[in-house]
Amino acid sequence: MLLTLLAATAIAIILLHDLFASAMLSGIFSLLSAALFVVMDAVDVAFTEAAVGAGISTVLMLGTLALMTSTREKAVRSFHPLPCLVVLLTGAVLVYGTLDMPRYGDPTAVVHQHVAPRYIEESYQEIGVPNMVTSVLASYRGYDTFGETCVVFTAAIGVLLLLGRPRNHEEEEEL
Repeated sequence: MLLTLLAATAIAIILLHDLFASAMLSGIFSLLSAALFVVMDAVDVAFTEAAVGAGISTVLMLGTLALMTSTREKAVRSFHPLPCLVVLLTGAVLVYGTLDMPRYGDPTAVVHQHVAPRYIEESYQEIGVPNMVTSVLASYRGYDTFGETCVVFTAAIGVLLLLGRPRNHEEEEEL
């Protein structure tokens, strides 16, 4: 059901010409994605998706819309098949790359034979944190989590610099 709603929302975003409605539907898409992550027992990823995807991204898109027109008519002039071909080719390569992955929830997958039992049995003794997810994210994957935090921080600073940039009079006349 969630995948059907995600697909319907994505199609609606593509077909709409009103950018405000597209921004709002993008927020709904992020909330549906967060719900899907909860169903797949990835609550930490769901929380991040809800906060960043539905929260911050929607606010930034609406802030950007306040600086421009509300329709796509001036931006979209004609259909170009090359970007569509690149997206379809990239999608096909990604699907091909997942063919040798174990099925979702497969108890015989490699990750369930070595890594997961070690985290479950030894994380409290090694880290001293009672919450297993926190011990994995904060200690075992600490550098990875720090890197993700730096990427999000850098992106936020970049967006704030772009939105806060003063305009020249020549730029305003062109708009």
